[in-house]
Amino acid sequence: MSDVARALRALSSAYVERRDAALHSALDSAGKRAAFALFYSPLHFLTTYLIVRALDAHIPRPRSILDIGCGTGAAGAAWAIASDGTPVVGIDRHPWAVAEAKWTYRTLGVDGRAHRSDAARLSAPRPGTAIVAGYVLNELPPAARERLQERLGEWAERGVRVLVVEPVARRLTPWWPSAEARIRSVGGRADEWRFPVDLPPALRLLDKATSLNHSELTARSLYCPGATS
Repeated sequence: MSDVARALRALSSAYVERRDAALHSALDSAGKRAAFALFYSPLHFLTTYLIVRALDAHIPRPRSILDIGCGTGAAGAAWAIASDGTPVVGIDRHPWAVAEAKWTYRTLGVDGRAHRSDAARLSAPRPGTAIVAGYVLNELPPAARERLQERLGEWAERGVRVLVVEPVARRLTPWWPSAEARIRSVGGRADEWRFPVDLPPALRLLDKATSLNHSELTARSLYCPGATS
């Protein structure tokens, strides 16, 4: 536990002090990968689940869910479970993330698969599909982020359900206004969330180890219901 706690403190510092490099630094050691999977992944799962339910994004049930930059698979799995078992496909460029996403789907009983790919290679999903980009846009280089923002807007215009989730701190996401304007231009919405939460015992221990206090889960989201409205 002490090794994981040290890795988690280093990882938390990366998120706070140099967010643009956080994902790469999260994967550069076994300890940090374990810390990410044990701590941030469950928090992302819980937050995404609560956002999906608050937005009624699970109604009607999506035909399928595409999780872009899936990481450990938390965001896609959360939406799948919120919508009573919608199949999910996760894509990520990192082999460790793909393996973790497969483990997440299998462990949670989600009908899911994951593979290595890049959003730039994706063809337009069919109407009835839901796309989630959970805690990934901020990890991309500016040019790649702008391309993905535009593609998400285009897909929303074609009837695809789109959900973007990111941290609430505005200084960490200076690009947010342009992404919000794009989603609003196609009938979407932007929200800030604060969900009171009582973490499970294991997460409380890790929370304490990093001197954090997750008495509430916070996030911002962009959401466009696509053809569901």
